[in-house]
Amino acid sequence: MVQERIVPDTPVEGELSNKEEALRYYEDMVLGRTFEDKCAEMYYRGKMFGFVHLYNGQEAVSSGTILTMRPGVDYVCSTYRDHVHALSSGVPAREVMAELFGKATGCSKGRGGSMHLFSSQHKLLGGFAFVAEGIPVALGAAFQIRYRRDVMGEDDDRVVACFFGDGACNNGQFYECLNMAALWKLPILFVVENNKWAIGMDHYRATSQPEIYRKAESFDIPGHEVDGMDLLAMRSATLKGIDRARSGQGPTLIEALTYRFRGHSLADPDELRSLDEKEAWLSRDPIKRFETYILDRDLATQGELDDINKKIEEEIEEAVRFAEESPEPDPSELRRYVFAED
Repeated sequence: MVQERIVPDTPVEGELSNKEEALRYYEDMVLGRTFEDKCAEMYYRGKMFGFVHLYNGQEAVSSGTILTMRPGVDYVCSTYRDHVHALSSGVPAREVMAELFGKATGCSKGRGGSMHLFSSQHKLLGGFAFVAEGIPVALGAAFQIRYRRDVMGEDDDRVVACFFGDGACNNGQFYECLNMAALWKLPILFVVENNKWAIGMDHYRATSQPEIYRKAESFDIPGHEVDGMDLLAMRSATLKGIDRARSGQGPTLIEALTYRFRGHSLADPDELRSLDEKEAWLSRDPIKRFETYILDRDLATQGELDDINKKIEEEIEEAVRFAEESPEPDPSELRRYVFAED
């Protein structure tokens, strides 16, 4: 049994020196956190129904990966904890909120809800409710990129980011897809968001090799252990994976050590995790850490960061108004979107 892993020895390369880029990452993380906090409020007020899984604490993984790629060009495949992945991919907050309200103006036309966000326009392949369900979908997207380039002669250098949790790494799809991706050198980043808990199962009780990044060795591909609470560490690992994928060398496995600040879902009383464990991770809040980084390097002033926070709060309030005022799906369209339309 390995000891608790919180701060891996991850070299961070290419620190940010551009103010615009730094604020872009910061704004995206604040957007994700503020959106999720508002979701909790709306859920407890009875505006949302079913299971709602929030992302608080894991923002550096989404922003550090997706914004380092090309949102709207490269593909993103998510899980049931997909709201923030959608926002980082460029899906407007109002469309995500409307989907959570089950409205026709939602990004999935009110038919998907919290766990099934999708946007063809933003190259979001979907959120998937079953554990490890999205991994084969992401693999298929990576395969068609390689096929277009090698067989059809197209100039296609897109990359796929496939997100999944530590629990998914005990499922067969994970190993089968890593094998095929390595065999065919597919342009895909497998991003494991290891938040230590698969619903209520401690990661260390569920797998014989808890260091997930080491499983890449079996497929002769790079495996990186990354501090998932550090935006720059995630950015650095993603850049390496992107370079490898675009140059035709194949996939990369990134294990992001992170933590969710809320329960598994909003229906989870979160009684299994110890207070000491929660406090240890809360002290490493990725947004506060990146804010300190920005201020220490004079990339922005506190006033500029405050302005971003205010702007995001207004954007989220507008998203709620939009969702509340949007129409319900028309019952006459019950069977629409079951099959592809011309």
